[in-house]
Amino acid sequence: MQPFLQLVAHDLYTKIGNDLSRTVLVFPNKRANLFFNEYLAEESDQPIWSPAAMSISDLLQKLSVQKAGDPIRLVCELYKVFKEETESRETLDDFYFWGELLISDFDDVDKNMVDADKLFSNLQDLKNLMDDYEFLDEEQEEAIRQFFQNFSIERRTELKEKFISLWDKLGIIYHRYREKLAELGIAYEGMLYRNVIEQLDTDRLKYDKYVFVGFNVLNKVEKEFFQKLQKAGKAMFYWDYDLFYTQRISKHEAGEFIKRNLIDFPNELPESYFDIFRKPKKIRYISASTENAQARFLPEWVKATQTHTTQIVSEKENAIVLCNEALLLPVLHSIPQDVQNVNITMGFPLAQTPVYSFINAAMELQTNGYRPDTGRFTYEAVSKILKHPYTRQLSDHATRLERELTKTNRFYPLPSELKKDDFLTILFTPQSNIRELCDYLLRLIKSISILYRKEGEYDDIFNQLYRESIFQSHLKINRLYSLIESGELSVRTDTLKRLITKVLTASNIPFHGEPAIGLQIMGVLETRNLDFRNLIMLSLNEGQLPKAGGESSFIPYNLRKAFGMTTIEHKNAVYAYYFYRLIQRAENITLLYNTSSDGLNRGEESRFMLQLLVEGPHEITREYLEAGQSPQNTLEIQIEKTPEILRRLYRAYDTAQPESVILSPSALNTYLDCRLRFYYRYVAGLKTPDEVSAEIDSALFGTIFHLSAQLAYTDLTANGKMIQREDLERLLRDEIKLQGYVDQAFKQELFKVAPEEKPEYNGVQLINSKVIVSYLKQLLRNDLQYTPFEMVAMEKKVSEKITIQTALGPLTLRLGGTIDRMDAKEGTLRIVDYKTGGSPKIPANIEQLFTPSETRPNYIFQTFLYAAIMSRKQPLMVAPALLYIHRAASESYSPVIEMGEPRKPKIPVNNFAFFEDEFRERLQALLEEIFDEKELFTQTEDIKKCAYCDFKAICKR
Repeated sequence: MQPFLQLVAHDLYTKIGNDLSRTVLVFPNKRANLFFNEYLAEESDQPIWSPAAMSISDLLQKLSVQKAGDPIRLVCELYKVFKEETESRETLDDFYFWGELLISDFDDVDKNMVDADKLFSNLQDLKNLMDDYEFLDEEQEEAIRQFFQNFSIERRTELKEKFISLWDKLGIIYHRYREKLAELGIAYEGMLYRNVIEQLDTDRLKYDKYVFVGFNVLNKVEKEFFQKLQKAGKAMFYWDYDLFYTQRISKHEAGEFIKRNLIDFPNELPESYFDIFRKPKKIRYISASTENAQARFLPEWVKATQTHTTQIVSEKENAIVLCNEALLLPVLHSIPQDVQNVNITMGFPLAQTPVYSFINAAMELQTNGYRPDTGRFTYEAVSKILKHPYTRQLSDHATRLERELTKTNRFYPLPSELKKDDFLTILFTPQSNIRELCDYLLRLIKSISILYRKEGEYDDIFNQLYRESIFQSHLKINRLYSLIESGELSVRTDTLKRLITKVLTASNIPFHGEPAIGLQIMGVLETRNLDFRNLIMLSLNEGQLPKAGGESSFIPYNLRKAFGMTTIEHKNAVYAYYFYRLIQRAENITLLYNTSSDGLNRGEESRFMLQLLVEGPHEITREYLEAGQSPQNTLEIQIEKTPEILRRLYRAYDTAQPESVILSPSALNTYLDCRLRFYYRYVAGLKTPDEVSAEIDSALFGTIFHLSAQLAYTDLTANGKMIQREDLERLLRDEIKLQGYVDQAFKQELFKVAPEEKPEYNGVQLINSKVIVSYLKQLLRNDLQYTPFEMVAMEKKVSEKITIQTALGPLTLRLGGTIDRMDAKEGTLRIVDYKTGGSPKIPANIEQLFTPSETRPNYIFQTFLYAAIMSRKQPLMVAPALLYIHRAASESYSPVIEMGEPRKPKIPVNNFAFFEDEFRERLQALLEEIFDEKELFTQTEDIKKCAYCDFKAICKR
C-alpha cells in the first residue's frame, strides 16, 4: 500500500526539488501535514527546506485584515442590529439561540458568495423577478418554482405573514450587520472568507506556490480562491479519489464533487495511481448488540492485526475510527496493554471531567437551587454539591453537613446554616446577577486549582488532564465575564447557565504526544488524506455516518438549493467520499454497527455499508458479536441459626440482658412475611441509609396523620378526657386550627424545624397537607357518631413479658409497641389503629393471622396483639378496631373488625376475650419457632413481598 500523502511528497519533491521554502501546502485539516513531512523526509538523504503548511481556514485568516469574532459577541452585535431594524422588544435571552442560527445562515451565504440582495428580497419581488435571474441554471430555477408552489404567497396565513415580514428585513440586517462588524475589525468566518476573496491581489501573495492537497467539496469562496491562484500560475492541485466511484459507477455520490474538481483543477498525479479500490481486500461486517460491546471487541482486532514488522510501524498502520465520538472512553479502556503507542486525535471531552460536573452543580445551586423569595436553598441542589469530591476535598465540614441535613430533613436550608468554613461561605453565598455568577464560578475554579498544585503530582496523567480542564474552564468563563463587564452580554441567569454549559460541552482537552506514531484513534473528519493498512470503524450506523438530519435554517431548502447553498445532499455526498476514500487503500477493513434501537439510533447499518455490499467488487463476510454472559443463577439463601446468631437473638430480646429491646408486632409481621428479611433487619441489624426525599411515601403520610390526630385530641382533652359532640363540631368549624395541627406535624416529622418556623411546602407536599386535613376532618366526623366517649390514651407505648420454652431453657421476652389510640365507652376499651391506605380484610379465623400468604391480614395481627396485651392490664372488655380513614365517609362505615369464612355470616370482634386463648397459643408457638435453632431463616415464597423490600439487592429476588 502506497499512501496518498507519500505519492504527493514524491511528486512534489520531483517537480520542485530540495528548496520548498517558497511553497505552502494547504490541507483540509492540520493533521495531514505531520504525516506528509515524514514522507517528504524519505525522499532525500540531504537536508530539505521544508514547505510551510496550514489548513485552508488558517490561510484565509492570515490573508484577512479582520479577526475572527468571539461567537458570543457576534450574537450580541447581531442582536443590536436586529433590534434597531425591526424595533422588536424581544430580549437577548429569547433572541440568542436563533441569533446563532441566523449567523450560520449568513455564514453559508458568504461562503457560497450568494447575492444576498436577491436572496433576501421580498418574496413577492423574488417571484416576479425570477425569470430575469440569468445566473440560475434549469435545476436551480425549478427549485425556486417548487418553493413558490409550496409556499403559495397568494394564500397567506398568519405564519406566512410573519415569515414574509421577517424575510423582507433580513437583507437590511445582513448588510448592517456586516458594516457593524467591519467597523469593529471582526467577522464571522464566512464574512472573513468572502472579504479575502473580493480583495485578493495574487501579485502580493507571500508564497510562489500554493499546493492544495486532498480537498473534496468546495464552497464558492474556496473555488474562486483556487481559480485566482490557478490563473496566476501559483497553484498546484492534488486530488485523492478512485476510479471505482468517479467512473465505473455512474452518479456515485462519493464522486459527485471530486469529478467537477478534476475538470476545473487538473490533478498533478496521473489517473493510473487511482485504480486501487479493486485490489484484494478483506472486509468484515460485524453487528453488536450495544455500543460498548463494539469497544470490547478491540483486543481481538488488535491481536489479529499485529505483524512481524517492528512494533511502531505496525501500530502506525492501524486505525480505530469512531463514527460516534462518545465511544472514546470505552475504547481507551479496551486498548490492550501490549499496544505501546496510542495517538488520539479528537481530544478528551471537558464535559467528562470533574470540574464540569462541579460547575454544573454550582450553577444549579445558584439558579434553580435558590429561592430569592424565601432566601433559602433547596436540599437537592445543596446535597449534590456537598457530595462532589471537590467540595469534600476543600471543606472538612462538607460530609458532616450533608449527613446533618439528611438526618434532619432540611428541605430548604438557609445560607447561614451552610457556611461552616471559608470555602462553604463562598459556595453558599447567593449570587443575584450574571456578573456575580461568573465571578462566583471563577473564584470556585481558582479554589479547585489549589488541589493540583501539590508537589510530586505533576507527572500523574490524571492530574495533567484535570489541571488542563480547570484551565480551559477558567478561560471560557472568563471570556464570558469580560463580555458581561464590557456590557456586550446582558442576559438572564438561566440563559447564562445555558451558554456556559454549551461552551464547556463543546470544549475538548487535547492529548499530547507524537501524532505520527502508534495506533491511531480518530473521528471521521480526522481521517482526511490519511491511509491505513488495517482499519476498524465503530458505530457505522445510519444516523452516525452520514449524520442524521439537516441543520435548522431560516432559508428554506428550495431557496438554498436554487442559490447554490449547502443542502443535506451536499453533506451526504461529503460523508460518502470520506467513507470510500478511507477504505480505498486499506487491506483489512472491519466495520461494526450497533443493532439496538435507542433514542435516535434505529439499529440500522449505514447506507454506505449496504451500498458497498451491493455495488462493491469485494466479498464481504458478516459476523455477529454475542455477549459472553450467561444468565445469572441466584442460589437460594438460607441462614442457619449458628451459636453466634442465637447469641445475637438472645442478646437482643432476652429481658435478662441489659441491652434487650421490645419485640414489636412489625418484627413479628416481618418474620411471617419473610424470615430472611427478619434476619437482615432484626438480627443482623442492617438498615437502609438515611436519605432526604421531598416525596411523601405512604409510611410518612400515615405518621404525619397520626401526629395531627394526636395533636387535635390532646387539645380536646386538655380539660378532661370525655369527648362531647359539641367539642368536635366546634373544632370541625375551625379550619385554621385544623391546618395548624397538620403544619405542626409536618414540621416535626418532615421538615424537622422549630415549632415557631413556618413550614416551606413544595407543590406535592402542599397537596399532601390538604389531603391530611381532609382525613383529619373525616376522623372527627366519624367520631361524632361515637360521642360521648372517653379518650383513654393516644400513641401509648404498651408491653408485656412472655416466657417461652427453647432448647436452652425458658426465655422471657417483652412484646409490645405503640397503640394509636385507646378510647372507652359503656364498659368497652376500644383499641383503635388508624389506617390511611389499603383495604379492610376479613380473616376466616385466628390461624390465618399466623399463616404466611399474600392475603394474610397483618394489620389485624398487630391490633389483636395489642388487644391481648391490654386484656391483662385493665378490667374493661377489649374491642380491637381498624379505622380506615379514606373509607370512613360512608354513614354505614364501621371500624369494627369482623371474622368468618367467605360467603358465611361474619362475627364482629366486639369482645376479644372469645379469641384471646387461641391467639396466645399460636403466638407462643410463633415465638418458639423464631428461637428454635433448627428453624432456618429462609426466603419468602411470595415474590410480591420482595417488590419494596429494602434488602432486595442482597437477596436478588
